[in-house]
Amino acid sequence: MLADTNHRFFGRSQAPVDASETRRIERWLATARVFLAVSALVAIRMDPTQLGHSPAAYGLLGFYMGNSILVLMLLRRRQASTSSFRVLVHTADIVWPAFISVFAEGPRSPFFLFFVFVLTAAAYRWGVWETLSTAAAEVVLLWAESFVLLHIWARQGTTLPWHLLSGLQINVTEFQPRRLFMLSVYLLVMGLLLGYLSEQQKRLRAEKAAVTRMLATVRVEAGLTGTLQQICRQIASMYAAGRLLVASQEIHSRRTFLGELRNGDGAHPDFTWLNSSPRDAKSYLEDFPGEVCYAIHEKDRWSVIALDREGNQLSAPPTEPVVRLREQQPFQSLIAISFVFGGEWRGRVFLFDPSWQGEKQEELRFLLDLLRQVGPAVYNVYLLHRLRRRAGAAERARVARELHDGAVQSLIAVEMQVDVLRRQADTSPQIVGGELDRIQGLLREEVLKLRELMQQMKSIDVDARRFLSVVRDAVERFERETGISARFVTDVENLEMPDKVCRELLRIVQEGLVNVRKHSKARHALVRLSSSSSEWNLTLEDDGKGFPFSGRLRQDELDQMGKGPTIIKERVRLIAGALTVESNPSSGTRLEIKVPRGGETSDEL
Repeated sequence: MLADTNHRFFGRSQAPVDASETRRIERWLATARVFLAVSALVAIRMDPTQLGHSPAAYGLLGFYMGNSILVLMLLRRRQASTSSFRVLVHTADIVWPAFISVFAEGPRSPFFLFFVFVLTAAAYRWGVWETLSTAAAEVVLLWAESFVLLHIWARQGTTLPWHLLSGLQINVTEFQPRRLFMLSVYLLVMGLLLGYLSEQQKRLRAEKAAVTRMLATVRVEAGLTGTLQQICRQIASMYAAGRLLVASQEIHSRRTFLGELRNGDGAHPDFTWLNSSPRDAKSYLEDFPGEVCYAIHEKDRWSVIALDREGNQLSAPPTEPVVRLREQQPFQSLIAISFVFGGEWRGRVFLFDPSWQGEKQEELRFLLDLLRQVGPAVYNVYLLHRLRRRAGAAERARVARELHDGAVQSLIAVEMQVDVLRRQADTSPQIVGGELDRIQGLLREEVLKLRELMQQMKSIDVDARRFLSVVRDAVERFERETGISARFVTDVENLEMPDKVCRELLRIVQEGLVNVRKHSKARHALVRLSSSSSEWNLTLEDDGKGFPFSGRLRQDELDQMGKGPTIIKERVRLIAGALTVESNPSSGTRLEIKVPRGGETSDEL
């Protein structure tokens, strides 16, 4: 489950952090640590009084810088950063500020930046509690140093026992309890502030990751039910809800639909559609307070929080819809989020008995924003699914019409003519041979029409590598089946053409050859493909009777006159091409299609 694989904060799953991201964070912190060490060396070089006039001062900071460079080199060489390594480095970062502040002008010297760095590192790595714990550890170390300096060090004298540390000064005054108390408050407040900001940044990152993760599950091939199942699984797991219910209604037809996902013991709960009636709209969709609401039943009374469309809290939201819903669906607490899709659908998502913590209004605002971002993607899947059904219905109707007006009518005519020939066979045998030849030609024509219809229905999988061979095969098959001499000529060897352009040009060739067979009465046909640095050029020529006009016309002129091959014109538009038709009645036709390289192609059907 999603809730089991990711850590949770405030009742919501955090965005997952992979090993590579952790490694990059540690590298960034290591680089910042080196920069801080160099800055500290420059600071004491400019103002040696900060650490006293002693080579040991530079030695201490040099040691810190060497350690920082070593950590950076280890992180660059290692493939992963382990948790124990991070804790060890962080522990050293905690100890160092407290240690160096003893020899500086006290904890409130410019080396206070070391305290800021370790708190920032804790916030960057983890969250509010770890940052606050780091601040508390610094405070404990400072108070321990204060105790040693004021009660033990003062009794033994104020000189350092080690020769290497000679020249370093200890400002005991800065470790007086009164001054140290205010510094402790500063550190704790800063730790709380940085941790809080880090937690809010992680919350925002988790929100964006959740939206991105859900949008990634929106796939047309999964269908509407599959898409809803993936999204509902993630929402139910995110809030550990026992059940999730989607109630929707088609606005113009008033049809109501109910879908449920039970987040039980199964690893992958399924989304199922339930039986519903128009009366369910009253229970699930009517009179609910606000755009999103949270209701919980405690101590024999209902507590309801509701927000409007802008995320503002509503005063005194009604509880009657929640009470009415509980009569049909058993629950102790509930989250309800409404949605509207494209003015066609309205609905509400219900999370029953969710488990969450933190500030309720912020969570409700997140859910409202989540549904607003994911909803349009789901609606697009619905629209595409509906378009596919309509396109399929239109295609089936076209095929049925083609069969009825073509093959079926022709076969009926053949059947009637065969019946007539059967009756005339004994009385007029001399006319049977000619009639049989005519019937055979009619059957051959219908076979070709059926093959062309099947070819149009067949999906095309062609790319630039196969385009030339597929076009050559189509032209050769046309010659075999029709007896019309046809050739394919090209000077292109290495074709680099988008798949969509390949498919549309192949369809244009097929449609053009069909028109030659049906209408031109030609004896020869030629298909030619050439290319230049800026465009591809496809031409189709025949020596037939031509179009019922004379001259050379562009596509816009053909549209104004209502002439020209309609299907070919539409396919040329889909690939941003330019069509020119040259017609000479009784002498033939020439179609020229120019397609620019890198032109914008349309996704229209």
